[in-house]
Amino acid sequence: MLKVDKEKLMTDIKTILLDAEDLLKQASTATGQQATELREKALVQLAQAKEKAADIQVVVVEKGRMAARATDNYVHNHPWQATGIAAGIGILIGLLINRK
Repeated sequence: MLKVDKEKLMTDIKTILLDAEDLLKQASTATGQQATELREKALVQLAQAKEKAADIQVVVVEKGRMAARATDNYVHNHPWQATGIAAGIGILIGLLINRK
């Protein structure tokens, strides 16, 4: 699941949402059975978009966990280097803030 291309998923979600929007616009001008069918198609499209969004959420959460694990491992294996990097970043941020 991590190898899912998130750009493709985002494109798919946008396409599905645009299709659902078009169906709802058509349903607003249609009457009777045709309007009901268009609304049902739109609901199916929205459910698909929700599934795709859930797929993206899984990917993002898992990548976040992997990054947190890698950072934790690095800090445990190289505590002095991690302290130096953190101090350097703190000094840099302090200089940037005081620049004004």
